[in-house]
Amino acid sequence: MTEIELKFQVPAESRAAVAAAVAGRGATARTLRLQAAYFDSPDGRLAAAGVALRLRREGARWVQTAKAAGEDAMTRLEHNVPRRERTAAVPEPEPALHAGTPVGERLAALLGEGGELVCRYRTDIRRTLRSVRRPGALLELAFDQGRIVAGDASAPVCELEIELLRGDPAALLAAAREWVARHGLWLDVRSKAERGTLLAAGTQRARERKAGAVVLDAAMSLGAARRAVLGECVQQVVVNASQIASGDFGDEHVHQLRVGLRRLRSALALFAADAEDDPLDAGAAALFRALGAARDRVAIAQPLGEQIGAAMRAAGVALAVPTWPAGADEDPVQALRSAAAQAWLLAALQASAVVAPDEAGAVEPLKARLAAWHRQLRRSARRFAELDEEARHRLRKRVKRLRYALEFTRGLFEAKKLARLVKALAELQTRLGALNDAGVALQALRTAPATDPAVSFVLGWLTARCAALADECRPALERFVTTRPPWKR
Repeated sequence: MTEIELKFQVPAESRAAVAAAVAGRGATARTLRLQAAYFDSPDGRLAAAGVALRLRREGARWVQTAKAAGEDAMTRLEHNVPRRERTAAVPEPEPALHAGTPVGERLAALLGEGGELVCRYRTDIRRTLRSVRRPGALLELAFDQGRIVAGDASAPVCELEIELLRGDPAALLAAAREWVARHGLWLDVRSKAERGTLLAAGTQRARERKAGAVVLDAAMSLGAARRAVLGECVQQVVVNASQIASGDFGDEHVHQLRVGLRRLRSALALFAADAEDDPLDAGAAALFRALGAARDRVAIAQPLGEQIGAAMRAAGVALAVPTWPAGADEDPVQALRSAAAQAWLLAALQASAVVAPDEAGAVEPLKARLAAWHRQLRRSARRFAELDEEARHRLRKRVKRLRYALEFTRGLFEAKKLARLVKALAELQTRLGALNDAGVALQALRTAPATDPAVSFVLGWLTARCAALADECRPALERFVTTRPPWKR
């Protein structure tokens, strides 16, 4: 079976209200104690493949469950098998019980014949359940409170799951928006199994989610191609957003979230000419900007600060490097937990799950869009020397857009020809990125206190650096202009 659900973390100040709302006013809610043990091979191959094997005590009985990732962030493959044992001790897992199911096939392929299994972690959860009817759907609310335990380590659980039992997935998303708005919840696509695996490894921080491959083929409809591309982009966004919202994240999570947002905007533009008027595009742009200050500190202030310090020492300037202006810095955690960001994430999930009723083939419309973008980019590249700072920044964004779009559509073109153009774009993006970063630093330092004697030196150095970086862009511009696109014979 396929499980369609969304899970949200519940902040401490909302727990009592969420508990009361899930329980409801009638006698329809029920509370269960769920004690589970999760099994994996000694080398962790199930977790690495996104598969979980669980034995859970539900009242007096044990239920064995296998789960695996589905086709998008809302769906999971699941198969449950009641066990006959009535003992207090956890029974031995029997993977063969899931034979003949999609998740069972994954399990068998990973474990092989007689693969050893060990208990990696346990959960002890008190769950309050209630079914609710919505127009066109039946949903189940599950409020979980408890702990995940791995050896001597443990992590608290306090989350709300909303599952679609039957009906339209849009009803699930509509209900989720109401719960988020009312109680300040934040979306978390990390499962208990994923959190338990991390805890067993001695951490609670998942690796950042980088861009994954999209596989399109010439037989796809435009609607199916759109869903495949948007689904991959949204997956990169929500995984990194969940980790950042948890409060335990690194600089690379912020960077990869911004990459995912830029890829998503490129995908929206690729499949719709009016993407600039799309609320989903506008929301992605707003979140991208909200995370910009955190990115600038890491990607610009730190490396450029080292270069500026070296330049000052070489020039015999015995002064401290000016500090990066504080500005209106926004905390990434609060940015992701905000009502606006959470509403946008739910809208992104909904957009990525919809297949437009479009039977037209994808190849010709996408080639036409790519060719138009390519022509526009070549015109700007040839006029690079005449472009002002804003136009050069726009050029850089268009380079990224075309590069991401080509990566999305790689299955539609001859591989070697495509690789040459992607390589030329990647080199140009790197050169323009260095120029942009120096320009951002120059603009930021112009707001520094004029009384700092080092500022004048740094402004002069950055001005000269921008001119040098602009010159270094010219060979990459020429290579891009002269590289033949893969859609031309």
